[in-house]
Amino acid sequence: MMITPDDLMAVCIAHQLNDGEVVAQGLATPLVAAGYMLAHLTHAPNIYFVSAIGQSMCRDDAPLSISRVEGLWLDKALKGIGFARAALEILPSIQPKEFFRPAQIDRFGNFNNLAFGKDYLTSGVSRLRLPGSGGIPDVTTFLSNMCLYVPRHSRVTFVPQLDVCSGMGFSPQRKRGAGPLYLISDLGQFDFHDGQMRLTSFHPGVSIQQIQAKTGFELEIAPDVHETPLPSAEELDLLHNRIDPNGIRRLELLSGGPRRQLLAEILEKEL
Repeated sequence: MMITPDDLMAVCIAHQLNDGEVVAQGLATPLVAAGYMLAHLTHAPNIYFVSAIGQSMCRDDAPLSISRVEGLWLDKALKGIGFARAALEILPSIQPKEFFRPAQIDRFGNFNNLAFGKDYLTSGVSRLRLPGSGGIPDVTTFLSNMCLYVPRHSRVTFVPQLDVCSGMGFSPQRKRGAGPLYLISDLGQFDFHDGQMRLTSFHPGVSIQQIQAKTGFELEIAPDVHETPLPSAEELDLLHNRIDPNGIRRLELLSGGPRRQLLAEILEKEL
């Protein structure tokens, strides 16, 4: 079976989870959901899911879906939690592990999901308005288990200076929590040793030089940097045949026409 970048990213995300943890899932993050479910079905059967989809807490996972995803989470919910209450009251106390997807990120793990354009905060004018930050400005100030993921690694995302900061990394202004622990992209895995992004593994078929060329700042390289291990046959079987047989996780790596085509194919299968 051919191993694709979305397979590798989902498996690497799963490997970051420990049994018994509470994991939080945001909206439109099927790669993360696939990784969480893979961990739940392999080495972490006792994780709890806090999902913005359905705004609930679950002990059981829900298969990936587009047209039925809210019902799947709501049907399995142990407790319904409003979004504002979850972000401001519950998440600070349970300290879940959560993966965020930045549109821009700097070497210190600060990130932007608001807009491209350095004058956006003063003039309201942007080159591109992004989907927005949801509860990210709140929760990144206190979370200690924050991780990041970037489905398409490029200099557009990895920048020397953010246009706007909507997610706090390693910053002098931080009073609680910590910056991100980990980042994965379609090219490699990274930690934040001494508060700066550092390459720890490069994916098969990718070189360190290629990753540096697609990063807008000088990369730190871990002394024991190595090739990312391949997924096991069991992990691939679970991903392809149980967790996400329609390939919803691949939507995060596509754009434009190919993304619209895959979305139409998935909806046709579901409906």
